[in-house]
Amino acid sequence: MFRVRNYPEYCLHTAKMRKALAQYAAVESSLVPEGQTEFTVRGFSYPARQMVDFAVDFRFHKGGKVNWRERLVCPVTHLSARMRAACHILDLELAPYPDDAIYITEQVTPLFRYLATQFVNLTGSEYLGGGTPLGQKDGKGIRNEDLTRLTFPDGTLNRVISLDCFEHFPDHERAFAECRRVLGPGGGLLWSAPFSWLQPNSTRARVRPDGTVEHLLEPIYHGDPVREEGCLCFTHFGWEVLDEVRRAGFSDVYAVLFWSLEYGYLGGEQILFVARV
Repeated sequence: MFRVRNYPEYCLHTAKMRKALAQYAAVESSLVPEGQTEFTVRGFSYPARQMVDFAVDFRFHKGGKVNWRERLVCPVTHLSARMRAACHILDLELAPYPDDAIYITEQVTPLFRYLATQFVNLTGSEYLGGGTPLGQKDGKGIRNEDLTRLTFPDGTLNRVISLDCFEHFPDHERAFAECRRVLGPGGGLLWSAPFSWLQPNSTRARVRPDGTVEHLLEPIYHGDPVREEGCLCFTHFGWEVLDEVRRAGFSDVYAVLFWSLEYGYLGGEQILFVARV
C-alpha cells in the first residue's frame, strides 16, 4: 500500500513499480479459467475476517475482461472487492471508533448493511430527489440527502464515506466543501470516483443557466440503486482533484494505491482517496 499526494509523486511511484505492475497483470490473467464465465478465487475477506472463495464472473466486464473491482464477491458479507477494500482502508487510514458518528452516501447496499453492524452511529442515505424533504425518510425508511446540501449541523460527524458519488454533481467542489463543513476536529473523508491516472479533470457535462444539461462528451450513466435510468456522470477526475479537496478546507489529502492477491483486491493497482480535517 502506498500514499501519493500529487502527480509527480505518482510518476515516481509508477517508475519504481513498473515490474510489479506487470506481475500483477500476469497473476490476474492466470486466475481466469479458460472457457469459464464463473469461477472462484481463494482469499481472505477482511470484513468477514476469514478465508473464503470469492465469487467471480464477467458482470460489468470491460472489453471482455473481468471487472475485478466490482466482482470478487465475498460469500459471507456479499461485498465486492471495491466495498471490501473500502472497509479495509477505512480502518487502516481513518481508524474510526465503534461509536463514532459516521455518514455514508448510500443506504440500500450491502456495504451500508455491513457497516451498520460495526458502527452504532452510522447514518446512510440516498438521493431521492424532491419527493422527500432533505434529511427525512421516505415510506421505505430511506433517508434523502444531497451531498451539496447536507442537513447535518456543522462539525457533528467524525467520518464521511462516499464511494463513486462526486462525479455525479455538476458542482463537485461544493460537495467536497459540504463534507468538510459537517466534519469535526480530527474528522476524515474516505472517497472514490472515476479517475484518469494521466489526465486532468475531464468535464463531461454541465448545467446551463436555464437548468438544462449540456453534454460536452458522450453521456455516461452509472447504476443507481433507487433509479432505473441511472445517474449522469458530470466529471472524470484527475490528480487536480486533490487540490480541489484541499481548497475545500482539508489539511491532508492523498491517494491510497494498493493491490493484493491475498485479500482479493485485483484489477491492477487500485485507488481510494483520504482527506483529513
